[in-house]
Amino acid sequence: MGAMATLSFEFFPPNTPVGGEKLKTVVAELAALKPEYFSVTYGAGGSTRDKTLATVRDIAAMGHEAAPHLSCVGGTRDGLAQILATYRAQGIRRIVALRGDLPSGTATAGDFRHANELVEFIRATQGPDWHIDVAAYPEYHPQQRYAKRDLEHFAHKVRAGADSAITQFFFNPDAYFNFVDEVRRLGVTVPIVAGIMPIHNYARIAQFAQRDGIEIPRWVALKMEGFMDDAAAVRQFGIEVVTRLCERLIAGGVPGFHFYTLNQSGLALEICRRLGY
Repeated sequence: MGAMATLSFEFFPPNTPVGGEKLKTVVAELAALKPEYFSVTYGAGGSTRDKTLATVRDIAAMGHEAAPHLSCVGGTRDGLAQILATYRAQGIRRIVALRGDLPSGTATAGDFRHANELVEFIRATQGPDWHIDVAAYPEYHPQQRYAKRDLEHFAHKVRAGADSAITQFFFNPDAYFNFVDEVRRLGVTVPIVAGIMPIHNYARIAQFAQRDGIEIPRWVALKMEGFMDDAAAVRQFGIEVVTRLCERLIAGGVPGFHFYTLNQSGLALEICRRLGY
């Protein structure tokens, strides 16, 4: 076995001071696993954007690398240049660049229509000393009806200057391996890190999966539905399913795992422990 797959953990900015304090505890617990970085999601609109910066600052102040997400939805060149300048002044050198979803009711996409334009803009304004991550959709992007076009979009986005990619969460390892093979054929060489969603709340994850076209294996769905309200059984089974998924990915040479923590540490810690971290 080669080097261990790298780890990173994703949070959303807490809405309350109590949530902020709780998140610091979660960061401290997950930091024991020596992750490469922690990322913080981004809400469109001023106040949520400031929360992303505040959360990134808190994590950086604890001595860890923090990577803000940046979405180009509704953003202007000037606005984004300002945000990037603020991050640079904070010593931030890693960013997750996304197209983001259009907030309902907005007709305008802003100055950037696609993530590749955002990546080009970050590269042009920040230079080579930033690490840029982009999103990958192993089961194809929910808004792309044609798989081939989706793969080409992804390759285009990477060529615009991305250093690595993080996938949306998935439960079918073959979808990941197939995606990696396909984009390698298109000349993409950057590491493609697997996005992992521990099963905190099965109903909620099934909802995300349905919305984004993510396949939940039928045997997992049936077994989960069979547990009904047995929270302990759901938790144990969820840990087993996700650990087994990660083991298959490790066997296939995955370069890293990016955990969607939903601001909780318990499940991610337990899965990583079982994987030998």
